[in-house]
Amino acid sequence: MKALVLAATIVAGLSATALAHDEAAPVVTPEARGVAQAVTAAELAAWGREHGDAGALIMAARLLAEVPVRQGEGAEPILTPGRLLDDAAALSAGNAPLIDAIDRLREPLTRGVRSSSFGAGPVFTVKQLRARENWVFEVDARGGEVLRVAAIGDGDTDIDLTIRDTRGAVVCRDGFGDHYPVCTVSPRPGGKMRVNIANRGDVWTSIQVLSN
Repeated sequence: MKALVLAATIVAGLSATALAHDEAAPVVTPEARGVAQAVTAAELAAWGREHGDAGALIMAARLLAEVPVRQGEGAEPILTPGRLLDDAAALSAGNAPLIDAIDRLREPLTRGVRSSSFGAGPVFTVKQLRARENWVFEVDARGGEVLRVAAIGDGDTDIDLTIRDTRGAVVCRDGFGDHYPVCTVSPRPGGKMRVNIANRGDVWTSIQVLSN
């Protein structure tokens, strides 16, 4: 009897180990971390504009400059280190030391990333959406990896972001009424994911979408 109990315990232990192995945490790729840092830069820049803080915009430019990006479809990015430094200069109120610091940072921050801990960087696509317009597209999610999608707006209106799986079930929704919705999902089998980005406002807006 003791042998049977011991055998059952061993089998249960092995099953638990196998289950734990099967349910290993999904991999967060360098490119997925790059999406998160770009959103952090966008939020910091928005805070800097709201509070008239040129230093916050400079820091946002530095954060963004660390993330390489790969261009997809659409126009040039609406969020760039150079534009953030321009905004910082506009808020400097003629502060000579601050303007000098911005000028010294401009060349190294805008020449591009040669080596990065964010790998090849996220892919970006820029799209203009009319008032109340929805933009739907598909992305390929890799099994065992985190998929992170972010929509960075130009600040004119609020944006909603929803991701659905192949069955149409909602796996992530960020509709908190801000300009920078983010969705992070980790589908075990991978496959196609349908992304829906909605302009909730009454005016057209430019949106820069980032994904790994």
